[in-house]
Amino acid sequence: MASYAITKTSLSSLANYNPAKSNLGLSSKNQLRLAFAGKSSNRASSFSVSSMGSSSSSSSQKQDSTQEGKKDYSSVSDKEWKKQLTDQQFYVTRQKGTERAFTGEYWNSKTPGTYSCICCDTPLFESSTKFDSGTGWPSYYQPIGNNVKSKLDLSIIFMPRQEVVCAVCDAHLGHIFDDGPPPTGKRYCINSVSLKLHPK
Repeated sequence: MASYAITKTSLSSLANYNPAKSNLGLSSKNQLRLAFAGKSSNRASSFSVSSMGSSSSSSSQKQDSTQEGKKDYSSVSDKEWKKQLTDQQFYVTRQKGTERAFTGEYWNSKTPGTYSCICCDTPLFESSTKFDSGTGWPSYYQPIGNNVKSKLDLSIIFMPRQEVVCAVCDAHLGHIFDDGPPPTGKRYCINSVSLKLHPK
């Protein structure tokens, strides 16, 4: 905030204020607040000016817009998930359950397309990476980008495994093993009920 003394006759030029040619040190004309102390046209008047740079304002608005556009799935309650999912989908994705082998919708599917998360629709696997593992669950050798993450699963004490979950909403998908085909040598063993196929 800065104060300057000017005559009343010079106030008319304030509407044409050009930050680039001014020595006031203001970066823009935003939020000009004038407080006139003089009452006579012949007396000097004092005013205070506060200015907020337009670039920082637009940057803040852009950041808020980005944050608003991204849903925070960590705040979604079980009650809300139950409204969105079937009982089986909820059991597998939110309670880390497992569907019975050879019963899922996609275990033997050869339809070209993209398999997305049943909870948040994030693309997880391409059909081109799907292979027949003979296990009775859909199997893939590679996920899409970083949309799938893994973490240690100690639910079976004598058999530590690597659980795979959706990187966006943390939905349980299945497990990953090191007995897959080239080029990765990985087998992402996934529950059909955790997926939604978008055919090409």
